[in-house]
Amino acid sequence: MDSLAPDLRQMQRTPLHDAHVDAMREIGREELYAAGDMVATPGERMKRFIYVIEGEIELVDPVTLERTVPSTLGPTQFVGEIAFLNGGAYSMPMRACQPTRALVIEREPMLELMSRIPEMSDIIITVFAARRRRQFEDGNSSLTLVGADVDRNLRRVASFASRNRIPHRSFDLSSAEAAETAKVCGVAPGQPLVVFGKNSVIEDPSPESIAKTLGLELCLGGDGTFDVLIVGGGPAGVAAGVYAGAEGLRALVVEETAIGGQAGTSSRIENYMGFPTGISGGDLVWRGEVQAMKFGTRFAMPRRVVSLSKRDDGYFCAELDDGLEVCAKAVVVSTGVQYRQLPLERLNEFEGAGIYYAATETEARYCRGSNVVVVGGGNSAGQAAMHLCRSAAHVHVLVRGKSLALSMSDYLLSRLEAEPSITIHYQTEISQLHGDANGLHAVTMRDKAADTESQIESCGVFIMVGAAPNTGWLSGLVDLDEKGFVLTGPDVGETSGYATSHPGIFAVGDVRSGSVKRVASAVGEGSVVISKVWEHVDAIK
Repeated sequence: MDSLAPDLRQMQRTPLHDAHVDAMREIGREELYAAGDMVATPGERMKRFIYVIEGEIELVDPVTLERTVPSTLGPTQFVGEIAFLNGGAYSMPMRACQPTRALVIEREPMLELMSRIPEMSDIIITVFAARRRRQFEDGNSSLTLVGADVDRNLRRVASFASRNRIPHRSFDLSSAEAAETAKVCGVAPGQPLVVFGKNSVIEDPSPESIAKTLGLELCLGGDGTFDVLIVGGGPAGVAAGVYAGAEGLRALVVEETAIGGQAGTSSRIENYMGFPTGISGGDLVWRGEVQAMKFGTRFAMPRRVVSLSKRDDGYFCAELDDGLEVCAKAVVVSTGVQYRQLPLERLNEFEGAGIYYAATETEARYCRGSNVVVVGGGNSAGQAAMHLCRSAAHVHVLVRGKSLALSMSDYLLSRLEAEPSITIHYQTEISQLHGDANGLHAVTMRDKAADTESQIESCGVFIMVGAAPNTGWLSGLVDLDEKGFVLTGPDVGETSGYATSHPGIFAVGDVRSGSVKRVASAVGEGSVVISKVWEHVDAIK
């Protein structure tokens, strides 16, 4: 994973300047912790910024309460990680290991102070981001998944956690760690479960319940209104969030699955300017999310907008999937596209248990040492194949047409053709899926040119074909083309290339009719559109 800096340990010890500490003293208070006092507990909201003046604070294991890492937080250091920016929850317990005196500032005044002193903000956010990255990579967390290797519901949770950079531990159901976890929780061994903290089992685990546990759910407070509502958290939506916050707009980004969208599932993007050795899509967009939160933009996920309406006062109101309503002066549509399903019998039966629509580390783990099939001819399919060939026995890429020259970047196609563990099957499709209650076991492939069929053992099929726009929630407020993409600019008589047929609603990224389906162009559109959003918002103040 591409690093934010060469030495995370050094970043975590970057001190604030004396002037920064003096500014914090003006709005904070001192508190004392006795040796053994808990400073933070898993699930507790990060409502305070804690700066250590004297003493020492340690990170401890949520089960054994033993120190988890050799390093601790001492004088001139501060508690927390990137979840502080959006009021998330602690995922690991922290304890004073000797009498400790700390400067404590409430979250809202601290965020306001950070906005006034950019140099201080840069130091804090750099340290916070480095800690989250280290915690995610090392698996230091109170969130433990047991049995994602056999349970499709837990696979959804694991995918959600991984794609949103949520630290967690994952144990196979047959492992010794799984047995010990079950013992600590007082449950029968051999059953999938999700645990938070020492022994708190989460009933009916889902991405939604995990988000609530970690404080990621949307808590509006006040009147629940924003300057701009950005629907979709892919590259275009996150870029819009960055620039909206930087321009002083009160912005909310709503994402149904994971920040990053389809781009977030790309294991390696090599043609994005500034990253000559490549960067994962998830890491690229995560950087943008941190940037947006720095400027005050809020994120809500996994949340889905089901309908959109307009009030008499000019505000747009979006109804979310749980009935909650959020309103804004302007709306940016950045919901992108989703891969189409294949017309195969038993497809739904194997979704999450052999049929996948993303190829991240989580999905690759379930296919280690097996044959896998990638269906599709675009860059996403090519990147998935290159990623999966590192752990799979062999990767079969199924392409509907006779060539990939027009649908895949040349550098990527050359790599696929040169990789001995990848075979490209042209004019080939899947005709049958085979498996049982435990998941997919094999697939039948049909060579349309030769009119022959062959069967291969496979525990994973990755479907990356077609592109269906996510526009049903727009409730007929804007004009769409014949395929359901949003019409903008000259197509609806507007001078702005991102304005829709309805004033105040803008569209950017893959969901826009005629857009270039590339990450860089999506980021550019999300960045540029905010100037027009600002003009609309300013006009209705």
